[in-house]
Amino acid sequence: MNRPLSTILPRQQLFGVADHPNEKVLDELVYNYSWPLFPYIWNEVKFQIGYNADLEFIASTMQKITEEELGREMIERVETFRDLLARTPVDELEVHEHPRVIFRAGDNTWLEAIVRYLVAPREAGRVKTRLIKKLLAALNAAPDKVMFPAGANR
Repeated sequence: MNRPLSTILPRQQLFGVADHPNEKVLDELVYNYSWPLFPYIWNEVKFQIGYNADLEFIASTMQKITEEELGREMIERVETFRDLLARTPVDELEVHEHPRVIFRAGDNTWLEAIVRYLVAPREAGRVKTRLIKKLLAALNAAPDKVMFPAGANR
């Protein structure tokens, strides 16, 4: 019997991963019906910074540069995503239409500054490379505010 293992709903793409046991994936077909409706992925650029860095400066710089790079495209993608979510049983999910900067305590002695954005999968590498170059240029211009790991402290 040729039946799909599962249907991946648009709300599951929010996390970018759908788990299925290998034994099932290799034996049965898996259909992702949401791909034509929402062909984008959430991507991130992250940097390690000092705990006493200027978080407001970093967040505003990362958001501004990422927003300039992605332009109106991300807003339109999020609007599409919200429309798709409205048709699912997902309640009260907050989806930001602009790039989002978050901070996390790292596994080492540094914080992680992370900017999250939507991108087409085939453009993900190129967009990330452009963003890294622009973000590093802007953040390195203010070393006292960002406090990147330096020298042997990496």
